[in-house]
Amino acid sequence: MIVSKNNHNWYVLYTAARAEKQVNDRIKLQGIECWLPLHRTPRAWSDRVKMVDVPLFRSYIFVRCTEPELRTLTKVYGVARIVFYDGKPAIIRQKEIDAIKEFLEQAANHTLIVGDEVEILAGAMKNVSGKVKKIKKNYLILYLEQLGAMVSVKLEEVAPLKRLK
Repeated sequence: MIVSKNNHNWYVLYTAARAEKQVNDRIKLQGIECWLPLHRTPRAWSDRVKMVDVPLFRSYIFVRCTEPELRTLTKVYGVARIVFYDGKPAIIRQKEIDAIKEFLEQAANHTLIVGDEVEILAGAMKNVSGKVKKIKKNYLILYLEQLGAMVSVKLEEVAPLKRLK
């Protein structure tokens, strides 16, 4: 068993569906360290595309506390249960938390480059994929192989498909 100084370990809580942010706020109000890993992703509606922060792990949040404090968190509205491993609350090592944070940092710094394949998320060309030819401040020039044409698309209206090597 891995136990940190002063018996504060990272644990995992399973939340109700789509309640991660609210549960995170409620636990922080109790003075307990809580972390909800979020990443920015484009979401398309019928009339627009917007960048939104979504949980990296749906229905899971991390808390750093003692085991007795952990047990009281099951009373927080939106917490479904404690995640167990081998009959005990699952303890997450600090290096694993750090690895997730590093991954999110690298992903946030990832930008599109010429040659990347992207999918258009909105407008008349919705769901059409193309190859990035030029990158401007707020838009991209894409080559659409299916049409043999070049088009200009707003940067927030595309999502990367795969990186070409």
